[in-house]
Amino acid sequence: MDILSNLALGFSIALTPWTLMLAIIGCFIGTIVGALPGLGPSNGVALLIPITFSMGLDATAALVLLTSVYYGAMYGGRISSILLNIPGDEPAMMTTLDGYPMAKQGRAGDALVISGVASFVGALFATIMLALVAPILARVAYLFGPAEYFALYLLAFSTLGGIASKNQAKAALASAIGLGIAMIGIDNNNVTRFTGGNLHLNDGIDFLVAIVGLFAVSEVFVFIESHGRGSALGVKLDKVTVPWREIWSTRWTMLRSSILGFIAGVLPGAGASLGSFLTYMMEKSIGGSKAGFGTGVAKGIAAPEAGNNAAAGGALVPMLTLGVPGSGTTAVLLAVLMTLNITPGPTLFANRPEVVWGLIASLLIANFVLLFMNVPLVKIFVKVLTVPPALLLPGVMMVSFVGIYSLTGSYYDMLLMIAFGVMGWIFRKLDIPTVPIILGILLGNAMENSLRQAMTLSAGDASFLFSSGISIGLWVAAVTGFVAPLFLRRIIKKPTLPEMEVPDHAKPID
Repeated sequence: MDILSNLALGFSIALTPWTLMLAIIGCFIGTIVGALPGLGPSNGVALLIPITFSMGLDATAALVLLTSVYYGAMYGGRISSILLNIPGDEPAMMTTLDGYPMAKQGRAGDALVISGVASFVGALFATIMLALVAPILARVAYLFGPAEYFALYLLAFSTLGGIASKNQAKAALASAIGLGIAMIGIDNNNVTRFTGGNLHLNDGIDFLVAIVGLFAVSEVFVFIESHGRGSALGVKLDKVTVPWREIWSTRWTMLRSSILGFIAGVLPGAGASLGSFLTYMMEKSIGGSKAGFGTGVAKGIAAPEAGNNAAAGGALVPMLTLGVPGSGTTAVLLAVLMTLNITPGPTLFANRPEVVWGLIASLLIANFVLLFMNVPLVKIFVKVLTVPPALLLPGVMMVSFVGIYSLTGSYYDMLLMIAFGVMGWIFRKLDIPTVPIILGILLGNAMENSLRQAMTLSAGDASFLFSSGISIGLWVAAVTGFVAPLFLRRIIKKPTLPEMEVPDHAKPID
């Protein structure tokens, strides 16, 4: 009954004309961002943060707009995967394995509709589970003290290194860089650290500047380097029909993938990439060699799309209840909440229920909006793939510069944004992940404060960090999450990955 009354509160907010309009705009922009190869939800949300604040939106409206962009980008990532064989973002990579071969068979419209319906099922399931699970987890979070929160932050960093990155050492280096950046400025004891005598750095590094630089600006540099010569459709889309029989045949695939994807999304640091990979491999193992995965089958499209969209919704659970982002995009959303002086965690549900339940109700509405946009109107979004980079890139840079200057009014922050953009570009060339850097900047001060409080309560006794069952469990999970992928990759590398290779006719176009 509490959930129903809270949902009633949420819908009373979500169905206001202003909030509804923001959700629709966010869905539209997000789908376009997701359809553009390489941009993805993190960059789309980061790019819109300055615009959001310049509009003077309150916390609920800002979160509704940005999460709608987030969901929309997860939907849109499948478009370039199916038509170009170029993933719109990393989670959409698995969709290319069957989506592009189906498009090459002259069934691009069927592939887009199947993926759109699967995205809807996964995202809707995750949003419903968010409403059911988040309040329960928020109550559990009241059992957390400084030692437990320190272990939880450590878990977030270790799982980002172990699951979301190909190289644990590079992920650990990126986390250390993020934590080091978070220490710049004046600490709680009025001690100046790592400023080099520069007064501009006394207040620390604004994480919005770092986010826009590392995601949006660096993406411009990468895009110029790799795709700057033009853009063209690999497979033309002639007509769009609804393959009802194939959609019905994938109903259990969508359900299984939604459940597994949601669980993967709730794990801090795992995110949608893990969700799409696990669901595809699960369905492939269930279907066996006769299922024809990799040749353009409907289940090979439905599984990763339901999985990655369910994981996207699941990643919101730890962000809202524990203040720990479940993915790179939710790390960006966490920065928005912190900028608005809203502290995610168990008290958020009690102190600001209109924010949480207004968001959940808006996401439920946004899913139906996205289903309508991504099935009947999919031809409109396909046109985005023909936008020449010569027009797209200056627009991204303009929004970044204008947005950051409107927020801070400081030329120094604009220079910092460029510096972070160059850093992100260099790190991506070196295959060093940038998400742990953002996570370090966001959680560094909170992690340090938890450690300080734990040491104060224990009079400097380090064993206090292992004094409860919850903290011990989190430490074990952190170590396991960092080390286990080393063994898992060795197990799945040889017997599985070669079978997933796309045939010659489905390789990326020049």
